[in-house]
Amino acid sequence: MSTQLKSVTYRSAKPEDLSRIVHFQISMAWETEKFKLNHDTVTQGVGEVFRNPHRGQYFVAESSGKVVGCLLTLPEWSDWRNGEVWWIHSVYVEQDSRGKGVYKGLYLHLKEVAQNHKDVRVRGLRLYVDKTNEAAQKVYRALGMSDEHYDLFEWMTPER
Repeated sequence: MSTQLKSVTYRSAKPEDLSRIVHFQISMAWETEKFKLNHDTVTQGVGEVFRNPHRGQYFVAESSGKVVGCLLTLPEWSDWRNGEVWWIHSVYVEQDSRGKGVYKGLYLHLKEVAQNHKDVRVRGLRLYVDKTNEAAQKVYRALGMSDEHYDLFEWMTPER
């Protein structure tokens, strides 16, 4: 039986969190797809978000002074809704903190930020999940998210 972490805070990430976020992204790629990411490329990619906030925004969960989870939001303009939909990407919770409500707290914090955003109307939150990741799907459904509307199609360039 898992226990909740004590005193978890949720906040917008700061540039000082970059190395931890890079570590999370490299770990996630390996854990989920056995894909080895290039550390320098990921460092540049995460840094780009901090240098150019229009690209997205990281949010982190912190416990006992240590960042234990993160997610990235990417804005999508919805002409149907005259507002933004925030896509949730790069979700990661370190292994010792899983099953303790860290993602739930991040999600609820993000939802509150979205509902109270002053500069643009945020009309919703979306994410995609691997079809085989049943544990994550269960968490997302428990938080009230639905998979009823869309399937994802993609085209990706080959690795260079």
